[in-house]
Amino acid sequence: MNDIFLTNQGKVRQHNEDNGGIFLNPHGVRLAIVADGMGGHRAGDVASQMTVEYMQKQWEEESGPMLTPNEAESWLQQKIKEINRRLFEYSEENSECQGMGTTVVAAICTNRFSTIANIGDSRCYLYNESGFKQVTEDHSLVNELVRSGQISKEDAENHPRKNVLLRALGTEINVEMDIFTIIFEEDDVLLLCSDGLSNKVSEQEMITIITNSDDLAIKADSFIAMANEYGGEDNITLALLRFFDNSESR
Repeated sequence: MNDIFLTNQGKVRQHNEDNGGIFLNPHGVRLAIVADGMGGHRAGDVASQMTVEYMQKQWEEESGPMLTPNEAESWLQQKIKEINRRLFEYSEENSECQGMGTTVVAAICTNRFSTIANIGDSRCYLYNESGFKQVTEDHSLVNELVRSGQISKEDAENHPRKNVLLRALGTEINVEMDIFTIIFEEDDVLLLCSDGLSNKVSEQEMITIITNSDDLAIKADSFIAMANEYGGEDNITLALLRFFDNSESR
């Protein structure tokens, strides 16, 4: 497997409230995370940073080989619920951070499967032999309006309440997440990203970048450049992971 993580402040924001990374545990299994923080003066930075630092530490020090999807799903459930409680308690104890929260999309990637968890509107996409598709559901007001048939997908693109989330990490003492496992095969690519990318770059443009012959670093740079070219009003963060056989050079 090869991978790359990139985050960019964008062209408008004064600081970057996104965070994330791709981390290896002692068994050589990868954990990819993207977190998009929000709320309060610099509190978005705090929420996303606390989330990623906690998940990284737990992954690198206390995770197993993840031989089955059940193991991976259980690990993500437990750790995300724990950091949610920590974020909520921190915001209650620190007035400058009250109301802070963060999205999170996380993927445990083995050579046989990927287990994905998400809260909020940071997304995971999969490119495989069947094509390119979004595999997570946004926990947003606009997505619920689309799902219930009240507005079209086209209307959602420019809806004035597009950024209203129905779920976020750290805003309540208990949190619900979506969690599921997909098969991950040779040449499949996972893209995790914040809405600074998905709000600017269309799925067709994503497909063009994903399917070009360049390496992952060039693909990642192309995503960032395109989002900034289209305005860059938000922070832009992404993780790309591609599975290949061991005979292929990195």
